[in-house]
Amino acid sequence: QVQLVESGGGLVQAGASLTLSCAFSGRTRTFSDYAMGWFRQAPGKEREFVAAISWIDGVLYYRNSVKGRFTISRDNAKNTLYLQMNSLKPEDTAVYSCSASLRFPATMNEYDHWGQGTQVTVSS
Repeated sequence: QVQLVESGGGLVQAGASLTLSCAFSGRTRTFSDYAMGWFRQAPGKEREFVAAISWIDGVLYYRNSVKGRFTISRDNAKNTLYLQMNSLKPEDTAVYSCSASLRFPATMNEYDHWGQGTQVTVSS
């Protein structure tokens, strides 16, 4: 069974930075077995893809609106996924969740495991 726990969210002003972390634990598979992704969901909106990273070789994908501002990374030795968010905008306000998939690239439905999420609020 896989458990994902996010941390690092908070309330910041526009232009600020935050780094989200996602701690992975699993019984039958290791962190490096999974491609990882970050998704977000704003109030009244559907969940949307933010960024994804492959198992080991670090292939990255980003949604267009965060390219150049957000950086996804992983530390397989620490079983941790990160999302460095710079130049935050009010429209980045959402609950951010990490997720794990055995496929890469993967559609949202192909992410098998999800964390509970961490709130990011950006004030103008």
